[in-house]
Parts: sequence; C-alpha cells; structure tokens
Amino acid sequence: MTSKTLFEPYLLGSLTLSNRIVMAPLTRNRAGPGFVPGTLAAEYYGQRASAGLLISEATQVSQQGQGYQDTPGIYSQAQIDGWRKVTTAVHAKGGRIFLQLWHVGRVSHVDLQDNGAAPVAPSPIRARTKTFVHNAFVDVSEPRALTLEELPGIVSDFRQAAANAIAAGFDGVEIHGANGYLLDQFAKDGANVRTDAYGGSVENRARLMLEVTAAVVEEIGAGRTGIRISPVSPANGVSSSDPQAQFDYIVDQLNALGIVYIHVVEGATGGSRDVAPFDFGSLRRRFKNTYVANNGYNLELAASRLSESKADLFAFGRPFIANPDLVDRLKTSATLAEFNPATLYGGGSAGYTDYPTLAAASRP
Repeated sequence: MTSKTLFEPYLLGSLTLSNRIVMAPLTRNRAGPGFVPGTLAAEYYGQRASAGLLISEATQVSQQGQGYQDTPGIYSQAQIDGWRKVTTAVHAKGGRIFLQLWHVGRVSHVDLQDNGAAPVAPSPIRARTKTFVHNAFVDVSEPRALTLEELPGIVSDFRQAAANAIAAGFDGVEIHGANGYLLDQFAKDGANVRTDAYGGSVENRARLMLEVTAAVVEEIGAGRTGIRISPVSPANGVSSSDPQAQFDYIVDQLNALGIVYIHVVEGATGGSRDVAPFDFGSLRRRFKNTYVANNGYNLELAASRLSESKADLFAFGRPFIANPDLVDRLKTSATLAEFNPATLYGGGSAGYTDYPTLAAASRP
C-alpha cells in the first residue's frame, strides 16, 4: 500500500467516509451562554469538513459532567439547536461528524458545579491535575464518591445525551472513556478503590463504562456508537496496575456489543507513545469493527501502520487547529501551519476560525 490509501473512501458501518483521516476531539472553550455552541462553532467545524470523520469537542452530558469553563453541553434544547447548526454546516460540505459525550468526574471545580457542589468520582481521591476556570488553570476540587443509587442516573444522562445528539443531526456519538475522566476513573484502580459492584475486579471496574455503552447502543444503535479509550495514559492523574488485563476485557465486551469503532489513545495523551508497556495489537485483534488509532500520528506513521493493517482510521488533533484543510495538505505533503497556543482555549474567532487554507494563504 502507499500513503494514498489514506485518502480513499472508507466504510464506517453504514457511513461512507471520504478518507481515513479523523479529526480528533479538541476542547476550545468557546461555548456561549447556557453552554451553547454558537455560529463560530458552525464555521469552525464546517471549515474542517474534508476530514473523513470529525469528532466534536468533548461535550458534557449534564451540568455535573462539566469540568472546564465554556465547554458545550448536549442536555438542553438550546444546546441541541446550537449543535444542529454545526451538523448542518458539516453535512452541507459532504462531511460526517460524531459528538463526543463527556462526564469529567473528579476533574472539575466547585465553581462549575450546581450550587458549588463537590465534583463526583468513583472514590474520594483528588486528582493531581488542573482545570480551566475563570480564564486560568487552577487545581481541581476535592471530589465525593458517587453512591450506588446515583450510578443509574449517570447511565441515563449518557443515554439521553446520545438521543439528543441524533436529534441535533449528528451521524453518531463517541463515548469519552479516556484521559482520566469519569468512565476511565472507574476503570483504573489508581482512582477507583471501591469495594462494591463497581470496584475491585477488572470486571467490576469496567462495569460503568460498559453499562453506559450498552445504554447508548440501545438508544441509537451500535452502528452509530463509538468509544474512546486510553489504556496507559496518565492524563489527569489516573493510573492502572493492570492495564492489559483491564482493557483486553473491556474491548472484548465492546466487541460483543457490536459498536462501530474504538478510538484508542496509544501511549500518553499528547505525549510519548512508549509511556508504558502495552500490546495495542491485542486490542486490534480482539475488536472486529473499526480501530481508530490516535497519538502522535503524522503522514508517514499513519501510512506505515495502515500498510501493516494495524489500524483502519487515524486521528489527528492539534494539526487540525491551524490547518483547516489538513487532509489536502497531507495529501500533497505541504508544509503544516503552527497554531498559536495563546488562542487555544477561550476567546473568539482569533485562533479559531481565522486560520487560512493553503490556497488562501498563498494568494497575493
């Protein structure tokens, strides 16, 4: 195979993607009042619709699920209406887009919670990480442990959010089970020291992630359901003593549910691909549908891994920020623009919708 194979159509369930390049979720902190995505969001995603699949920024399923300022939700009618403008813009350009469903768990701050409540977690263990609130990065707040009686409500929030996403015109949803957020916190024993049915064994720690996935599948169908996982990433202070056993089991169960893809962060999120020993090939072999590979990919690595059949689709994150036409730039081996870190989080159009395409940048 050659690198050009990356730019040929791919069948994802019943959806035909124009290429194998995926735009990974990118938090940009630009939602308006009521955590509603605005007209700039529609422009931003529409500019990047040449990706085979766009995955939206992480979107909280409830107010309790919010962990950073100005991130969008999918639990109110106004939010559904705002997101519909985004999906309309993407579909008008022939693109496909999934919404990423998010509950941050303990990675939050009391100022983002209803009535200043403590963030929730599997166990009352404070994360060694920061969050973005009041336009600054600050330590997260001390969490409280969710009770058994509360867990069906978490599952219900994800189910309803998936239904809302389809109502907003999305082609499907991606459950956020990665990067040290709630479902990942339950799965990893560095954050989960429960002694009930949701703690202790590999099976128990996987329970909430799998219950959420099953509920979403029941609501919108397996063909419109994906999930993101990060078996060895230490993002947001999580750790696992048994990642291979844990995620081999999780992926076996996800495969049984028949979901359309798993989106795997290979290594440390945004960092080393070799942060810890792990056989990602084991996940690839266990999962019979689409494997989306993520973390540190460039054209050469993606082409090589595709030629070895180690993944089907390849997710690119930050390169999409300053390169709305990233697919064309990769296809022609053009130089990639660099994004401005000062405008990464929050603000308006600057550093969001004003990055030019290669063609526009070359005009006199």
